[in-house]
Amino acid sequence: MTTRIMGTGSCLPQTVVTNDDLAKIMDTSDEWIRTRTGIRERRLAKEETTSFMCCEAALRALEDAGMSGEEIELIIVGTLTGDYVTPSTACEVQAKIGAKRAVAFDVNAACSGFLFALHIAHAYLQAGIYQNALILGAETLSKIMDWSDRSTCVLFGDGAGAAVLKRDERGVLSFDMGCDGAKGHVLSCKGRPNNNPLVSHPTEPEFVHMDGQEVYKFAVGRVPKSIQSVLAQSGMDAGDISWFVLHQANIRILQSVAKRLGVSEEKFPISLDHCGNISAASVPILLDEMNQKGMLKRGDKIVLSGFGGGLSWGSVLLEW
Repeated sequence: MTTRIMGTGSCLPQTVVTNDDLAKIMDTSDEWIRTRTGIRERRLAKEETTSFMCCEAALRALEDAGMSGEEIELIIVGTLTGDYVTPSTACEVQAKIGAKRAVAFDVNAACSGFLFALHIAHAYLQAGIYQNALILGAETLSKIMDWSDRSTCVLFGDGAGAAVLKRDERGVLSFDMGCDGAKGHVLSCKGRPNNNPLVSHPTEPEFVHMDGQEVYKFAVGRVPKSIQSVLAQSGMDAGDISWFVLHQANIRILQSVAKRLGVSEEKFPISLDHCGNISAASVPILLDEMNQKGMLKRGDKIVLSGFGGGLSWGSVLLEW
């Protein structure tokens, strides 16, 4: 027995913000953003919150799986932009979808968050502790961006993606997970500083800081190795894989990974052009888009891979 994805769902904010829209408020252009990143537009939240988008994505995944919230036993949300420090986003989802039986918690592995949630849920299911799970990746990254920093803020968007998992005879075949905390500060966002009777700090908000070149070098070096690891564990090579569903960070990263694996870029679907980088939500949103378009066929071998803040990475090989 292993863990199988039974249904997918996603939710994006209603408001579309194009590169031309950003050019009206900062020194940039559609050509500058598009040629460097592959991004043409992204969705930014107005009334939507992280938990709202999670709940919408969760309900759609449950419908796709033919299940109700009451049946779910475990909920894990990968996010770094929850609405509250506590309660967790997962507990918010549990309440709103009526998953009264479910244990619920968040994990923060940044852009690898959905893969970490999948790995954790898989372990629970394989141990026989739970029979099913709902996992999500969700971010409202727009609230932690410095919108005067054109080198960073133009990359990111908001949204949520979800998947329903069950114990089954087909599904997950192999995992590769890892972290390099020594290089973590090349992509960071500070939390609240100490503020107590002994020390006081101003409470100005902190924003995401990124060394783009270092993140790029990490991704193009580590991701192919991670994918090769899950292939080797299952005795397969890249030619056996129908789709490589990767975190949507930058089109140049996707092209480099495809080249290093010796695989056609046609096997690397993208949502980057119309979603931007949504950190933990990128992989499940793209997977749901593919599912809704009928691109995923029973028996397809698929690689999912997330990578980013931490620095962290995670890849899984599964049979659809």
